[in-house]
Amino acid sequence: MHRPFHKGRSRHPRARSFIILFFALIGLATLAGPAFAHAVAEGDKGYIQEITGIQLIPFLYLGAKHMVTGYDHILFLLGVIFFLYRPQHIATYVSLFAIGHSTTMLAGVYFDIGINSYVIDAIIGLSVVYKALDNMGAYQRWCGFQPNTKAATLIFGFFHGFGLSTKIIEYNISPEGLVPNLLAFNVGVEIGQFLALSAILIAISYWRWKPGFWRHAYTLNVAMMVAGFALTGYQIAGLFATSAA
Repeated sequence: MHRPFHKGRSRHPRARSFIILFFALIGLATLAGPAFAHAVAEGDKGYIQEITGIQLIPFLYLGAKHMVTGYDHILFLLGVIFFLYRPQHIATYVSLFAIGHSTTMLAGVYFDIGINSYVIDAIIGLSVVYKALDNMGAYQRWCGFQPNTKAATLIFGFFHGFGLSTKIIEYNISPEGLVPNLLAFNVGVEIGQFLALSAILIAISYWRWKPGFWRHAYTLNVAMMVAGFALTGYQIAGLFATSAA
């Protein structure tokens, strides 16, 4: 339920300024180091490793913090809702994404399904690329068909969930109270997602009323695509660096 467009890039000075700022923010994120890239702050990790039993509030906080500061998840959500106007359509796609990442996050941690964090984060970066290209109508032009957007949102939700489970496994949390703590973390993720999504919707809804929306929308999706490639390249570089060490 999106509206991919086929208009050319805008050369408006404000669009260029916005994209420069966009790239600067992504650059700061990707250059911030492995701890930020994998969203496992040393203070949080140390605290979680020290506590045992049911600790709902700390895990609720960590789940919300991860989603709000998870720029890869936010970029994908931005792409998903970029051309969604009706609340029911937004609710449908966000629900599919939530079902996907909740399923693999819970199953991944409970069954200790370990996936290399660089590999899964590279795939998450590619999900941003996929959605940006989808918004630009690339698949219709290149392949002559439109992929099922709902299925893609659910499938990439599964990958994002494995990204979440990888972060939790890195905490080396105590098995005591594991299930309640996982559920609290997942609730926190949904709260963080709601907060991030609300901010995105407010901003993009305001932008849609501006006459320059269609002039700049293509440019923003190009920037989002490049950011996805940058995130993927960063993770692949990290994978090779750790393998060579």
